[in-house]
Amino acid sequence: MDVKYLKYIIAIAKKRNMTKAAEELYVSQSSLSQYLTKLEQELGTPLFYRAKGELTLTPAGELYVKAAEQVIHIQKDLYKEISSLDQKGHIMVGVTSQFALRMLSDIIPKFKKQYPEVTIEISETNPPNLTKMLVEENLDLGIMAAISKAPFDDQMDILRTEEVYFAIPVDHPFHREHPDGPITPDDFFTHFHNDNFLLAKKGSSIGYLADQVFEACHFKPSGMCETNSILTTRSMVASGVGVTFIAESCAVDREHVAYYSLEPKLTRYNAVVRRKNWVMSEPEQVFYGMIKDYFK
Repeated sequence: MDVKYLKYIIAIAKKRNMTKAAEELYVSQSSLSQYLTKLEQELGTPLFYRAKGELTLTPAGELYVKAAEQVIHIQKDLYKEISSLDQKGHIMVGVTSQFALRMLSDIIPKFKKQYPEVTIEISETNPPNLTKMLVEENLDLGIMAAISKAPFDDQMDILRTEEVYFAIPVDHPFHREHPDGPITPDDFFTHFHNDNFLLAKKGSSIGYLADQVFEACHFKPSGMCETNSILTTRSMVASGVGVTFIAESCAVDREHVAYYSLEPKLTRYNAVVRRKNWVMSEPEQVFYGMIKDYFK
């Protein structure tokens, strides 16, 4: 079942530009343009409006793209069902958090004993990109930290709820005076107004929660540093470079880092999201079940 040419039209619709679509498809612009012209002649109607260098779908084009996507989904699901007949397969997993990598390092060896011919492909990325990949169905499932179920709703299963702590160096004056928590909104003004805040980048669950805290107590850090790596952030806190917010699953190195609950407590979800309309083979059902049951 060759769906190559269907993907051509979908790419043009997504990029709204013939040159960009040709680059994504690794074909020449002239070949792509000729194919579109030929197809429109066969259909007897244009699929795209052409204006100021931008291509936008006509009503006929919207119908064509919708049908093309359905055919591609049918092909993917058919091939997966066929591959499951002999217990082979390929599962594409996206992750954003350290807890997900630790989970998979426990699950995959057990799964591979049962299904040695199934390949697990793992992509580590940031939350916005993982969301995009899942929405576009370029992954079978994603394991992520989240604040809510949007935009996935019934595609998401909550694995657990974990607390998010405020982390400071153990030799910070606040820790010497207050070895136990919690941290209150007033504490940010009183004890941390001069500290360098090491913050997760926008789009992450930790970054979103940090913004909520600052907004609620009308606090603006005097110094900020953004990073995508929780390992780097935690190491910098341990070295006395600054303070940060760290989830329970990453709250280690307690000899050098002190962790405090906040008042009120901060929490986030650990969740798994499956792609829309995913028809799972037997190995895929087992793998997904192992993830869902991991924290039980």
